[in-house]
Amino acid sequence: MITFNHKSVLLEECLQGLNIKPDGIYVDGTLGGAGHSSRIAARLTTGRLIGVDRDQVALQAAGQRLAPFGDRVTLVHSNFQEIARILRDLEIPGVDGILLDLGVSSPQLDDGQRGFSYMADAPLDMRMDRSTGITAYDVVNGWSREELRRILYDYGEERYAPQIASAIERRRSQKPVETTLELVDIIRGAMPPQALREKQHPAKRSFQAIRIAVNDELGAVEKVMKDATACLNPGGRLAVITFHSLEDRIVKSAMQAKAKGCTCPPEFPVCVCGKKPEVKIISRKPITSTQEELEENPRARSAKLRVCEKL
Repeated sequence: MITFNHKSVLLEECLQGLNIKPDGIYVDGTLGGAGHSSRIAARLTTGRLIGVDRDQVALQAAGQRLAPFGDRVTLVHSNFQEIARILRDLEIPGVDGILLDLGVSSPQLDDGQRGFSYMADAPLDMRMDRSTGITAYDVVNGWSREELRRILYDYGEERYAPQIASAIERRRSQKPVETTLELVDIIRGAMPPQALREKQHPAKRSFQAIRIAVNDELGAVEKVMKDATACLNPGGRLAVITFHSLEDRIVKSAMQAKAKGCTCPPEFPVCVCGKKPEVKIISRKPITSTQEELEENPRARSAKLRVCEKL
């Protein structure tokens, strides 16, 4: 089993944003290596922490790290987008804080056998939950050229998406693309020489795009942002860390919509929809890492934390 020694991003900022009460109930919907969770649990006395992760390997590693906190902690194998159902099953009517760290944990990326990495040869998998769902093999070999082009461009912001999608289609017509390094070879071959001289690995954007598609990451964010605030007690807080512009746009838009309440057109003289604000936004601008954190953990560079509070 891989060791989860993942560096928790924006750790102190998350703890401050959640405004933890010793007797409160908190959900870490993306448990990972339990870096955030262990610090939350340490602040609880009679409170409770619900740790959720779709990755069984992460869940087992987190269980060991959180063992000293005993029955203060409950671990759940599930996707964070199911937060409303998870709390119903646990018979918890409301919680005082929800934390979501939407980054892929470093151990997942670094474990060559998971298929997330473009640096090691492995079967095309990329599933965060290896017990269910489609794999990267299914996407690469089964999705249409146009759908591949769309996800590479939309999810990876890959400007050579049309060329890469066409190259994948040509290669798989001869035989299925089975491994990560086969896919890297196809991506390299589809890109012009100047692109291969860039500092960033030529396959980075494409692998990100396929991973997002395999795990329906954006769909999960949209669903949890609809449901999460209803799970909060008044005064409870939702803190979300994003690493991708598309995720951040979803989170920002959802928080702003819930803070505004009224959905009437601007030209209406008075509100007729009757919708009231559900939250207040704690941080108007996203909170980002300090220079000190960036020096210790370069992967934190794109991290943005947004926090809102239930009214």
